[in-house]
Amino acid sequence: MSVKMILFDLDGTLLPMDMDEFIRNYFGRLSKKLAPLGYDPKELVNNIWKGTAAMIRNDGSCTNEEAFWNTFAKLYGEDVRKDEPIFAEFYENEFQLAKEVCGFTPKAKETIDILKSMGFRVALATNPIFPAVATQSRIRWAGLEPNDFEFYTTYENSMYSKPNPAYYQWVAETLQVRPEECLMVGNDVDDDLPAETIGMKVFLLTDCLINKENKDTSAYPQGSFDELLSYIKTL
Repeated sequence: MSVKMILFDLDGTLLPMDMDEFIRNYFGRLSKKLAPLGYDPKELVNNIWKGTAAMIRNDGSCTNEEAFWNTFAKLYGEDVRKDEPIFAEFYENEFQLAKEVCGFTPKAKETIDILKSMGFRVALATNPIFPAVATQSRIRWAGLEPNDFEFYTTYENSMYSKPNPAYYQWVAETLQVRPEECLMVGNDVDDDLPAETIGMKVFLLTDCLINKENKDTSAYPQGSFDELLSYIKTL
């Protein structure tokens, strides 16, 4: 079955970055923003990770946004929900400065434009643990626009997360394509290769490869943006 839909990861794929450095910068800015409201920085970071874990475990019974805030409210009490506008304000403002620790490659937009000119459909399958405003910002940091993609996942519109294969199944169903008609392009061995388990083809972009367990990936097509295009032409 021929590939019709190309799915791209964002962080470390279209948007070059050192993930650890990005997280440190992001959490540092968020802690500084919320400290005047009485949030202890260390506790805040720990609880954000707990909220993130709830999104990763999400079984489709609610949106990732609800999974995060339900967990956050259990940790801090229901009154914490009154601070949701402060978090939204952070993503609109201070979060934007995290761009300074991200890289940039013109190959990202060039590749998307070439694929669309070849007749492929293109969507963004970034792990939906960020609100839409943060995802839209990171898309723009990569030199693209949200409307360059047919669809992109955020914590508001998604009910699963990577590495759950159900996330990839849901994306395919949302886009009304069969998994076998999709190619998932990503840089994280643990998060992106599970797309293969439901029948998607996968390509590892190695510019910012994440392989925490040093797994053998020699069986998978991989390489740079140029090698990605060469591979797609063989499909």
